[in-house]
Amino acid sequence: MSQKDQAEPVVGGAAIFSAAVQLHLAGRLAEAEASYRRAIQLKPDHAEAHNNLGSALRQQGRRREAMLLYRLAVELKPELAEAHGNLGNLLWEMGEFEQAEASCRRAIELKPDLASAHNNLGNALRDQGRLDDAVASYQAGISLKGDHPEFHSNLGVALGMQGRLEEADDCFRQAMIHNPDLIGAHSNRLFALNYSVELEAEQIYEFYEAFNAAAERAVAKAQPVYPGPRATAAKLKVGYVSADFKGHACRNFLEPLLANHDRGDFEIYAYADNATEDAVTQRYKTYVDHWASTQPLSDEALSALIRSDGVDILVDLAGHTAGNRLGVFARKPAPVSLSWLGTGYTTGLRAIDYLLCDPVMVPPGSEGLFSETPWPIANAYAYRPSEGMGDPGPLPAEAANGRVTFGTLTRAIRVNDPVIDAWARLLRRVDGARLVINSADFKHRSMQERMLDRFARRGIGPERLSVGRQSPPWDVLRTIDIGLDCFPHNSGTTLFESLYMGVPFVTLADRPSVGRLGSSILTSLGRTEWIAADADAYVDIAAGLARDLSSLAGIRSGLRAEMAGGPLMDETGFARAVEAAYREMWRRLHP
Repeated sequence: MSQKDQAEPVVGGAAIFSAAVQLHLAGRLAEAEASYRRAIQLKPDHAEAHNNLGSALRQQGRRREAMLLYRLAVELKPELAEAHGNLGNLLWEMGEFEQAEASCRRAIELKPDLASAHNNLGNALRDQGRLDDAVASYQAGISLKGDHPEFHSNLGVALGMQGRLEEADDCFRQAMIHNPDLIGAHSNRLFALNYSVELEAEQIYEFYEAFNAAAERAVAKAQPVYPGPRATAAKLKVGYVSADFKGHACRNFLEPLLANHDRGDFEIYAYADNATEDAVTQRYKTYVDHWASTQPLSDEALSALIRSDGVDILVDLAGHTAGNRLGVFARKPAPVSLSWLGTGYTTGLRAIDYLLCDPVMVPPGSEGLFSETPWPIANAYAYRPSEGMGDPGPLPAEAANGRVTFGTLTRAIRVNDPVIDAWARLLRRVDGARLVINSADFKHRSMQERMLDRFARRGIGPERLSVGRQSPPWDVLRTIDIGLDCFPHNSGTTLFESLYMGVPFVTLADRPSVGRLGSSILTSLGRTEWIAADADAYVDIAAGLARDLSSLAGIRSGLRAEMAGGPLMDETGFARAVEAAYREMWRRLHP
């Protein structure tokens, strides 16, 4: 996750332009826009006014207009570093990372002490997978403006992506020293803490409580209007809030629900915080009754919209992932609220009523680790495969003279020392076996070498490892015999994808609920024999699977049918279960 660096307007001396800047800084964007336009009318070649107008429009979500204005500002005054930096930031927001990098580098060439350009360059580099370079850019920004909390938070994100969790946490703490109520820094910290191997679940939850306190302080400043319970209408109005109504991994689980909602009994609202739209976005629009593009809206404005829409049940789909609107949920704009999907764990917000889960993810006795009331249903997800995955193909070991390939498609943040210890033990146990580690985090050589070095220190040479990135990963999965989940934070979508491609995986049941996602999936599949209670059992199960290639071949040929015939892909059944939960939540509010 990262925070968007709001462009600072260029300050000038002419009266109308100066007044526009003051309105802009005060957040009075419509008035600032009008004043900037007046300044441009009087001086059409006023590059600073074009740049600032672009920023005012961008803050209102009018990105295409902002893009044209930034480009015009650069054309009018090629040496205006702020315009290059703002253009780079906007290109980053729109997913044009290489172009964003070029614009940010030009801004830095023109004005080496422009701290925001170094931060924005870090964002562009990070999202290209160039994490070492991103870290250096964030550090450069901090050296110029060390009291900027978002710079520290962004550096923490990049360090966390490298698995450097202690250093990342230091950055998040620095961010909160400079702004204790910076909700984004709290979110980034909580996201990273879930991967910690040093802290117990109870210790991690204490940080969630601190986040709730910060959110409550923010709400108190905003003085929100709390809606009282409304009488039940003919249809329940359900609103979904997400920045990922697009080609994002959550579509594999959100589309099955939205596409199968009973529109006769439920009126569906989508509050889309997307920076960009794509073909998947267009599909989402057909699943709902009402669509609102909400990124330009403040938390107060979005809360007001939800209240005016009369939404009965509001669903958070992000948790503490990028683009979350937990600040809206803290304002309680709907009578009932719940969290689902997202990070798979509590939000920490007392204002959210329920967490949709299943009994494996949240076992009895663990309820105290959640700010919400856990609401278990039989299965917490229904999976819809991505297009173009193809067939699993034959067992790779049979074509490799019995040499077994283990594999994981996971981010670097999950691959901690205990996990590597277990994988190294497994490779020593199974003669000739190799291990594939593949994800976007390992696109560049520096991250690959860091991982190879960690295994080398455990006596595992590079000839037994394949570390890299291939997207989409379907051909990689066709080369893997047995999947290996991570702990204490399990993988997510890639576990479903592995099974669909005929690859069984071994998981370790760890802390609720992010450490039990693998167990939840395998329980729903009816394959609890692949769930380990500890690291020793984990290695034993994986080695046992590797010893029996005949059974492994049978598993590979039948796993997709097992998934399709059970609850993991029962879209209609899942939608009915969720709707029943919504009705009961509403009934409890209106007994």
